[in-house]
Amino acid sequence: MLNLIGEFDCRLDAKGRLVLPAVLRKQLGKEADSGFVMNRDVHDPCLVLYPNSVWEQTAQKLRRLNRFVKANAEFIRRFNAGATPVAPDPTGRMLLPYALVKAARLGADIKLIGSDDRIEVWDARTYDQWRSATVDMSSLSEQVMGALGNEDGK
Repeated sequence: MLNLIGEFDCRLDAKGRLVLPAVLRKQLGKEADSGFVMNRDVHDPCLVLYPNSVWEQTAQKLRRLNRFVKANAEFIRRFNAGATPVAPDPTGRMLLPYALVKAARLGADIKLIGSDDRIEVWDARTYDQWRSATVDMSSLSEQVMGALGNEDGK
């Protein structure tokens, strides 16, 4: 089970390739060798790099949706639009799909964010703006996490 964490400053080279930081590769373990699927995020102007096993779990959830329900069919179509397999070359570089780079408005300076079982890929400036937005973390944490309780007794 993956638990990817950390923020990493990276650069896209002139050909639009990214080198995953060694810390992330270590966290990914053998998952890094299996390749990835890159897609747009559903909420924010960034991309999401899914290890293939995580993408397959997500695809299984989509398969449970009834495509005869119009909203389901539209969601599946829109969510899968642009999803692209990517794999590191022998030197560890991955070519990011141009259409996705353009859609997320990625510049040369990017931020990789370990986000549990996936990696978010942000334009560095956009990420800094998102991080500097005022959010009441106390209220948000209570709203999101407050109802979970303490199943493990801690």
